[in-house]
Amino acid sequence: MYTDIEDIIGYRFNNKDFLKEALTHKSFAGERRNVKHNERLEFLGDSILGAIVADYIYNQCPHVEEGVLSKIKSNLVSRRNLYLWGKQLGLGRFMLLSHGEIATGGRERDSIISNAVEAVLGAVYLDGGYPAAQAVILPWVRTQALTQDAQDFKSLLQEYLQKQGPSTPHYEVIQTVGPEHNKIFTVRVSLAGKELGTGKGHNKKAAEQAAAQNAFERIKK
Repeated sequence: MYTDIEDIIGYRFNNKDFLKEALTHKSFAGERRNVKHNERLEFLGDSILGAIVADYIYNQCPHVEEGVLSKIKSNLVSRRNLYLWGKQLGLGRFMLLSHGEIATGGRERDSIISNAVEAVLGAVYLDGGYPAAQAVILPWVRTQALTQDAQDFKSLLQEYLQKQGPSTPHYEVIQTVGPEHNKIFTVRVSLAGKELGTGKGHNKKAAEQAAAQNAFERIKK
């Protein structure tokens, strides 16, 4: 089991106990004695993720003010985004959960999956240090749109185009590459058959956001 998840996240643990703890929900630990659950690692991973994401967007957005940087960071590390990442990794099937949690759909629950992402990142950091955590986080964060909220550039593009006429931009997936757990979507946005921009992301929503950003920036030049 651990080999599978290590292959998926792209990191091989020296101490498998860190990974086991990261994948152990408190409901599972509550049914057993002397079993550690992942809440402490979740706390650590949240901080490590925040630091690496902050460093990344600081360098990627050199002319953006502090308030906007904070909003971009908050969007990137939001529970929704972490849940989507965890779903892509298939973390739910690796989680150690109580029988009750399993019976009530715990393997698909957004809070369990998003928390597990942070816990796994905390485990990677403890096992391999900051560079190891960067190696896991940066490939993901590079696929995410650097926007203040999930609808920012799509809304900006929509509002701008509505001033020009009644037509609505059309988004379509033009390419999907990569394994099932780590797909990259390429989306094209067009208006009346004319391409306005393209973008990539680990899910359709992120790719559409990136395409809208690309189109908006091209239009405004």
